[in-house]
Amino acid sequence: MKRRLSLLLALAVLAVLPLSAQPGHDRPDAHNRPHANQGHVPPPPRARPPRGAAPEVQRLQGGQVNRTPHVDGNRWYGHERPEDPRLHLARPFAHGRFAHVGPSFHYRVTRFDLGLHRFWLPGGFFFEIAAQDWPLCADWCWNCGDDFVIYEDPDHPGWYLVYNAVTGVYVHAQYYGG
Repeated sequence: MKRRLSLLLALAVLAVLPLSAQPGHDRPDAHNRPHANQGHVPPPPRARPPRGAAPEVQRLQGGQVNRTPHVDGNRWYGHERPEDPRLHLARPFAHGRFAHVGPSFHYRVTRFDLGLHRFWLPGGFFFEIAAQDWPLCADWCWNCGDDFVIYEDPDHPGWYLVYNAVTGVYVHAQYYGG
């Protein structure tokens, strides 16, 4: 009897191992569930004073500093100064405004153009990643079904913040319509 029970247990373990080895984005239960920021999609970032607001860095144990634009504990770290000339647009919202922003709206990218750094959301809405932010998101899994949340950037008119709910990192993007 013990031998049969041991054999049955061994078979059950062997049957479960391939399932546990799959990457998280391949499991249906992993979709629409954020992994970063302690499993929560953050509230929108707050506007900062117009001058002199240096990017906030996250200080880690051991004296390390994380300067990467990311969200942890609902705090937005690494956001560029409001007066950053790279993010100044002569015509903010030249292609209109994207209305479905904030933590209530989760998106999966339906199309991605690696060469142009553009991505499309359901409904044909598309955005282009800011050139200076491209290195931060070049390795994102744009077509894996990861959750993305779009926020209006409170410090840089005409820009949006694309938050990756899996990695916790965000980048700037411009809306080009739909």
